[in-house]
Amino acid sequence: MAITREVREISSDVYWVGVRDWDRKFFDKLVPLPEGTTYNAYLVQGEDKTALVDTVNPGFEKELEEKIRQVTDPEGLDYLIMNHAEPDHANGLSHMVSLAGDAEILATKKGKDMALSLYDLPEEKFHVVEGGDTLDLGDKILEFIEAPWLHWPETMFTYYREEGVLFPSDFFGAHVATPKLYADEFGEDVLKRAKDYFGEIMMPFRPRAKRALDKLEEYEVNTIAPSHGVIYRNPEKILEAHRSWTGAELDEKVLIPYVSMWGSTAEMVHVLRETIASEVDAVPFEVSSQNLNNLAGELVDSAGVVFGTPTVLAGPHPQIIYTATLAKKLNPPTKYFGIVESHGWAGGAVRELSKLVEGTSGELLGAVDVKGSPEEGDLERVIELGEEIAEKVK
Repeated sequence: MAITREVREISSDVYWVGVRDWDRKFFDKLVPLPEGTTYNAYLVQGEDKTALVDTVNPGFEKELEEKIRQVTDPEGLDYLIMNHAEPDHANGLSHMVSLAGDAEILATKKGKDMALSLYDLPEEKFHVVEGGDTLDLGDKILEFIEAPWLHWPETMFTYYREEGVLFPSDFFGAHVATPKLYADEFGEDVLKRAKDYFGEIMMPFRPRAKRALDKLEEYEVNTIAPSHGVIYRNPEKILEAHRSWTGAELDEKVLIPYVSMWGSTAEMVHVLRETIASEVDAVPFEVSSQNLNNLAGELVDSAGVVFGTPTVLAGPHPQIIYTATLAKKLNPPTKYFGIVESHGWAGGAVRELSKLVEGTSGELLGAVDVKGSPEEGDLERVIELGEEIAEKVK
């Protein structure tokens, strides 16, 4: 008996044939995936020709094939469009080429080079496209839009002109495996998922993302169908959110990532939070008990960040080192930083964290270094730091 898999028509003769990975827990061995993720692929059937936009992660090739067979014979595919060479979207190319021997692979020049280095694919199968090039499927025109560094150097978008459907690969994505195909079915919380994803994946490339958004102003976009997460058939909210995130529009908010071993740092963070919260939003983030993808999302629009840590072996707690290093690599638009630290026999955390902060575009406003349990004078210094950063953020 033939297996029936979910296939959804998202536009006239355009089908979602992607897969849901409910069990994946981490991405790049870095980003936690508490809700799994999806690898979205799209089949576009024209009057004369048929194209597959992106493929799937290793291990899901047969499921992709089965879904395509519910719509058309995969051996008859004419084009395999590779918007992005990363394995979660391009690994299935080899399997599809083995089925559709006459299909051409369409990619940017850099995309072709990267795919040939990553996969066992014949070079003669590739056709290089540039921004503005089009593909005529008969009654449908697909246009290719240059979008490099979102988030690899070879990335591009594919745009279905007649219906205004944008296939932007990883851009506008979200890591969530859900039976809800559309954002309006998922609910308002979809923007939180998209913000976390933007912080993890796209925030280091904000200028490139802004250029891509500016370029999309020239197009009528009615549907956004990314390679991860849900599809936006009413895209203005997600477009508006990305304009804010790429434009580094900061909230009056201070994020406080911290770890406390014996309570001293937690006491300082409590006072710090109370001080800041009297003026602006204060968001404590206990890093040992929360997902770091949530941290990335909070960094997108936090005007201030204060790290709280005990000293461990002459340096910050290892989880705070990791958090601060990750924050630095994600390159948030944060303007102001601070540090509160407690130690027993010797300090050292402030010195190391200060060096990490110096490598960002933000300003280190100050640090409070406390030996043992904080006393009244120590907490007064914490209050002063909190008042200063709150005033700056306002």
